[in-house]
Amino acid sequence: MGIKAPWLEFYGDVPHSLTYPLCSMTELVEQSASRYPEDISYSFMGRNESYAGFMEGVYRCARAFAAIGVKAEDRIMLCLPNVPQALECFYAVNLLGAVAVMVHPLSSEGELKFYIENSKPSAVVTLDQFYDKFDNISSAVRLPVLIVTGVKNALGGIMKLGYILKEGRKIRRPPETETVIGWERFLEGGDSYRGEYRTPGGGDHPAAILYSGGTTGTTKGIVLTNLNFNALALQTAAMGHCIVRGGSMLAVMPIFHGFGLGVCIHTVLVHVCRCILVPRFSVKSYAGLLKKLKPNYIAGVPTLFEALLRGDSLKGADLSCLKGVFSGGDSLSIELKRKFDKFLEEHGSKVRIREGYGTTECVTASCLTPYNIEKEGSIGLPFPDTFYKIVKPGGTEEVPYGKTGEICIHGPTVMKGYLDMPEETEMVLKIHSDGRVWLHTGDLGTMDEQGFVYFKQRIKRLIVSSGYSIYPSQLENVIDAHESVKMSCVIGVPHPYRMQVPKAFIVLREGVEDTPQVRESIMAHCRENIAKYALPREIEIRESLPKTLVGKVAYRQLEEEERRKASGEN
Repeated sequence: MGIKAPWLEFYGDVPHSLTYPLCSMTELVEQSASRYPEDISYSFMGRNESYAGFMEGVYRCARAFAAIGVKAEDRIMLCLPNVPQALECFYAVNLLGAVAVMVHPLSSEGELKFYIENSKPSAVVTLDQFYDKFDNISSAVRLPVLIVTGVKNALGGIMKLGYILKEGRKIRRPPETETVIGWERFLEGGDSYRGEYRTPGGGDHPAAILYSGGTTGTTKGIVLTNLNFNALALQTAAMGHCIVRGGSMLAVMPIFHGFGLGVCIHTVLVHVCRCILVPRFSVKSYAGLLKKLKPNYIAGVPTLFEALLRGDSLKGADLSCLKGVFSGGDSLSIELKRKFDKFLEEHGSKVRIREGYGTTECVTASCLTPYNIEKEGSIGLPFPDTFYKIVKPGGTEEVPYGKTGEICIHGPTVMKGYLDMPEETEMVLKIHSDGRVWLHTGDLGTMDEQGFVYFKQRIKRLIVSSGYSIYPSQLENVIDAHESVKMSCVIGVPHPYRMQVPKAFIVLREGVEDTPQVRESIMAHCRENIAKYALPREIEIRESLPKTLVGKVAYRQLEEEERRKASGEN
């Protein structure tokens, strides 16, 4: 029985189906390097590296891992930002047939302890500036071999000297021991290694473990395969309809995130483009790179695009270089899309921001606004070979077009499962009556008769008040459209008889003061655009909203604050 796919008529010249290689991720990038060895693979702080040079760095790194005993099936934790060593280590680990465990270098000591205990890595690679956190947890958890590198190791000449004098002198040099290995000693060990080291896995072989709250809110290791990433690389280029050899991506999304690793790095390298590595985001430096290097593609979460709209960092900038602007990782409000599309037009760009949707359980995006048509509020159409259906929450029965239900995904990027959590895996990977395995995302959405998908909300963010279903993102769209509001977040707070009522946390625009008149103006705007039962019962003005490590608004933190307040906890 086939899967209905009414969206195919809107694909234009995007192929409906693709052929996917069953090789490792590194082998696919090797093919790019063998065809175009002199093309630039990445740029980092003024340094450009060719594809041939990049692959030599991967091979050297792979030999170094082999020299310390890393073998196929081992897990290697990479606790790194977007620096060249992160790319070299990732593809080296993949070439060995080992599995890369990707974690945020700004993770707390408690989180690092959890990741190590959960994934049981044979080795950890991190930057010197994060060494102290591992040293601090060494008495509470059994640390594996720790390989310590630094930004200076990725630089040369005057740039290296400048970094050492300005930033490097502030960083304590870790001790060199049997289990703490500096980057240079690590690579030297590989230079003298003469054994075999290539054991690349096939398509179904695990390539990476990414950590996420998953669909139930608890931290899980998501096991993703070579095929997952390789399929994503081909799908993204086909659906993007703009990624061609010689293009460049301003890679600010981090390598430890599916969006950063899957789209901004692997997709780019597979298609012989250039990654402009951004290890740390600031509006000023990001805007400077946009103006100086003129990338063809930028991708980020909505808060990144909101940040670019503020201030005058891009005042007068020519953005005609942009061929693709992609938003994902969080819901893009209609108001922000309108503002950024106008911003692009005013700065000479002929493209509009295109929203994607996905989850880490399928690497990252699996749905994207097509290049040739868009519908306001829609997250677009599924990638080639990827199918969406909307089912009744808690079941597998498909709901009619236009009805809200849980978004389910079937396709080649769906994860292998959660690490050592078979019961949790069975909760989200379910076999439907068509015999196919579908990922239950835990997100609510709708699909129209033309197949366009509309994201509503995480199921857990659904506010039920007196029996009415209220979607926070819809309220946020309305509030964000007010002239005094920079951003907002709506959560459900306990109510004695309604069970829950909406509360809005609001950050005002620069120069706008928190006055009774401003608050009343916002509430009047809400009363004009929101049903009475869904109106926020309270507004709290804040200077900023808490963010997750990848830049999303941390609504769970706000929920926890309100829970503690209601229970009288400090």
